Amino acid sequence: MRATVLRTQVSAAARRPGRLILTGLAILVAAFVVFGTVLVQEITERTVRDNLSGTPAATDLVIGDNEQPPPTVAQLQRVRAVPGVAEAVGRPAVGVSFGEGYLNLQADPGVGPLAMVRVIEGSYPDQPGEIAITPRTAERLGLAVGASTSGTGGELTAPARLTVTGLVDTPDDAGLDAYAPDSVVTAWARLSTVQRIDVRVDSGESAESVRQRVTAVVGAEQPVRSGAEVREAEANEAAEQVGRLFVLVGVFVAIAVIAAALVVTSTFRIVFAQRMRHLALLRAVGAGRATLVGALTAEGALTGLVAGAVGVAGALALGYALPAVLRAAGMAVSSPGLPLAAAVAVIVGAVVITVLAVLAPALSASRVSPLEALRTASTTAGQRGIGALRLGAGLLLAVGAVLAAVGTWRLLPTPEQESYDPTMPLLLLVGSGALAFFALVALGPLLVRPVLAVVGWPLRQLGPHGRLAVGGIGGTPRRAAAVSVVVALGVTLISGVVIGGASMGVLADRELALSAPTDFEVTTNGATLPASVVTRAETARGALARVVPYRRVAEVTLTRGADRLGDAESGYPTSDLDVAALPTTRSLDVAQGSLADRGPGRVVLGSWVARDTGLRAGDTAALALGGRTVDVRVAAVLPDHGPLHAGILADRGDLDRLGVPTAYTGLLADAAGSGEDGRTAGVRALRQAIQGSEGVGLSVLADERDRNDEVLGTLVWIAVGLVSLTVLIAVVGVGSTTALSVVERIRESGLLRAIGLSRVGLRTMLTAEAGLYGVIGATIGLLLGVPYAWLAVQTLGINAPLTVPVLSLVGLFLVLVALTALAGVLPARRAARVSPVVALGVDG
Repeated sequence: MRATVLRTQVSAAARRPGRLILTGLAILVAAFVVFGTVLVQEITERTVRDNLSGTPAATDLVIGDNEQPPPTVAQLQRVRAVPGVAEAVGRPAVGVSFGEGYLNLQADPGVGPLAMVRVIEGSYPDQPGEIAITPRTAERLGLAVGASTSGTGGELTAPARLTVTGLVDTPDDAGLDAYAPDSVVTAWARLSTVQRIDVRVDSGESAESVRQRVTAVVGAEQPVRSGAEVREAEANEAAEQVGRLFVLVGVFVAIAVIAAALVVTSTFRIVFAQRMRHLALLRAVGAGRATLVGALTAEGALTGLVAGAVGVAGALALGYALPAVLRAAGMAVSSPGLPLAAAVAVIVGAVVITVLAVLAPALSASRVSPLEALRTASTTAGQRGIGALRLGAGLLLAVGAVLAAVGTWRLLPTPEQESYDPTMPLLLLVGSGALAFFALVALGPLLVRPVLAVVGWPLRQLGPHGRLAVGGIGGTPRRAAAVSVVVALGVTLISGVVIGGASMGVLADRELALSAPTDFEVTTNGATLPASVVTRAETARGALARVVPYRRVAEVTLTRGADRLGDAESGYPTSDLDVAALPTTRSLDVAQGSLADRGPGRVVLGSWVARDTGLRAGDTAALALGGRTVDVRVAAVLPDHGPLHAGILADRGDLDRLGVPTAYTGLLADAAGSGEDGRTAGVRALRQAIQGSEGVGLSVLADERDRNDEVLGTLVWIAVGLVSLTVLIAVVGVGSTTALSVVERIRESGLLRAIGLSRVGLRTMLTAEAGLYGVIGATIGLLLGVPYAWLAVQTLGINAPLTVPVLSLVGLFLVLVALTALAGVLPARRAARVSPVVALGVDG
């Protein structure tokens, strides 16, 4: 009997491959995602290995590494004389400071197999003091071919002449790069060492024999590695970073797999409910419960095998086609290998997960009574409630989630806390989130109806179609909960990422308002800024939107009566920077008081100064410098330090009364135009204002701001993309659940058509039902996502404010509802095509 039942169930499933694929569609998508992730990691690692080495392919030997003292210039000359050495290139690098800014001067031959740059204009340097620069560097610094300047770097004690002889193309142009041959760099900067030596061996020579000769010349203490070994090490380092990234990816993929298992459990419940009469007949002819469970589990295994194989095949096809398309478009992307072991593991994993997912529905279906075979309907209504055991387990999980969240909250850092380890709070937070999710799985059927009563109210007001849709969802709460919980998981993760990203963005804006409040800064390293520089900058209104000069003094102390406050021996860095004139002031956060209260006799303190002196907003003290004092009141306290790392922000008149010289020590400015052109125009205007003034430097703060924005934006989009895998699984679950329920409810659909519901009305009702899965899930997800996002931000201990981007979350809600509704469109169209007469003649 066991073999007969098993054969019957498996053959019946095999005869309907469409139903088989539909039942395991979530597992198919999960298998596609998992194996696709494996292939993407292979593609990324191979691309990194093939294209991102910092050592030219022609390099046969490399002398020196970061763990040993660098090779000397004398050793470089001796290596060039070694028989069998075709070319030896030193790789020194030196920072060059000059009146207009900073250059990173690197050694490169410019021509030949070991060159990493290519001349695109002018000629390559060949004399000390000559350099070639990148196009962006030329634009930023206004250094055309033939231009000259003076700078210091390396072992130079006085400025030396630098002349631009050409422009070069490089893989990465940071806007401050210069190149010259190693002999030119070492002679100009008076260097005695180079960071390393790259060697190219003569054709026909043995690299190993040349290596032995080179080792004899440089000494055993200087490591000599093969070029292949160095390239492999560089590639491994980059690949290791890729591997660490994909560990994080794996976490999100695992969550998506769990979501797929939940969806498959729901779909099997529907499939088995549709076959209750058939299963009861098997019981009636002698099949035991264990036999039915075995047969249904085997059907699940077959479903997992087919879905896993199709998912792996689809990922493999895309994994090979996509790199080929990208290479055809001119992008250097490597193809993956053929990871057969990973493919087999994914298929086996799909079978195992499907079997685990089918066990609960199979056990439930096996309890069918043989008397059910006498029913006229071939399906049974889904259960609406949950058992006492599941209720108790769900409540325990919910209590555990709350207690873990409270424990996390109690461990959050306080404003006065100086050291904080986020490890334990983060572990508690993750545990709380996991417990909350499983509590939601257990208690979901009880939550569907109250949530539906709220979110379904607007739909019920739209007429009979809306009321029917709400009634359809409310009539099968377990099914609705199974799918909505997966949607809720995805929305919780995405909303957490969006809120966390927005909060981190506000924190980044705040930090940049302190360290990079404008596009440019002109500094003097403690000296005074010539008045002519400020005047010329203020008149360059076409290129600069605003110019804010400031003074900075380091020795100001705080006193009260005869007592000196705080432990700072040399005083606190103090500035009279007018923060109200800066557009970034609105990004500043205030721990106490208000920035608007700053003025004559009122100062703003950084929190570290406030802690050191014991002062709070509203307290009075005195600024002291060189025997003079000025009474002040604390108007506000900032969470960390003031703009440009100032500890005290004072009024200009108060610094005058302290005897601070009236000459400015620096200025801030913003570009009038947008983009790279506006920034370049601002740089040129400020260079014109500086006009070679000794000791005056220019920094482009906007570049730092752009880098931070780009990194943060990239991280947020990567995170959103990863957690969207769960949403994809959820949408697939909505589609498969709606499609299977259409079969289950053919008679119901026919009855509705028979009493006057049009095809369009039936399609509208079923599509609205599918959309309601998204409404319920998105509502629960947002209710969980916001508090957990706040806890996550606070747990990191970075003092970021909770920022809820309402428009983004509303957009997320609407997109989820639209996607789940779209997932029900095709099943709804299929249901609407069935004739009422045919539908009324169907059992069930």
